[in-house]
Amino acid sequence: MSVDNDIVIQTHDLKKHYVMGSETVRALRGVDVSIERNEYIAIMGPSGSGKSTLMNLIGCLDTPTSGEYVLNGQPVQDLDDDDLARIRNREIGFVFQTFNLLPRASALHNVELPLIYAGVSSRERIERAKGALEQVDLADRMHHKPNELSGGQRQRVAIARALVNQPSIILADEPTGNLDSVTSEEIMTVFDALHDDGQTIIMVTHEPHITAHAERVITLRDGMIESHDAPRTVRAETV
Repeated sequence: MSVDNDIVIQTHDLKKHYVMGSETVRALRGVDVSIERNEYIAIMGPSGSGKSTLMNLIGCLDTPTSGEYVLNGQPVQDLDDDDLARIRNREIGFVFQTFNLLPRASALHNVELPLIYAGVSSRERIERAKGALEQVDLADRMHHKPNELSGGQRQRVAIARALVNQPSIILADEPTGNLDSVTSEEIMTVFDALHDDGQTIIMVTHEPHITAHAERVITLRDGMIESHDAPRTVRAETV
């Protein structure tokens, strides 16, 4: 598979099968996806469509049964667990529905964590973590613990943590699923601003009003791509 330098994610005939007893579940049945730098993508599909499986493969949390996957110029489908962990920490920022914050750690320390794993010095870690919190308008809460923050603020901490390693892509899995509608829109405003600053964002969601923020919607059904919606040109049309 040839690689275009403007493409950050490219898959070809990506398949993932799970053996469950005597049954083989074909979660992905040959998916071809191409995502350019600074694209804002939403992935949708009904339960069992394969969207979570595709997210796990794109995020290097799992490996495909067959097919090719190139992330930022690096073929990753055949890498071992250690190499996948290094790529995850360097190339991908994760944002989850449940925030996944350390409850006894401050916002600042939670944001520092990927840098600790990357071996970054203490002084640089603190400066970069502060900068990431400033980027999501949460600098004034950096010393607060998660139980001292609202749900929206906790998700902002999680977004800052995803940003701190300056990843190639941000993968967001139902990032507004635990938030009310007003807070959800506030969080989507943060993602919109990150995209405007050049960040590539891939978001799994089942909520149509959330997909309205994306440039392109990939819809999965039965482990295959059902449709690629045309890129949007003016986000404000549906906001």
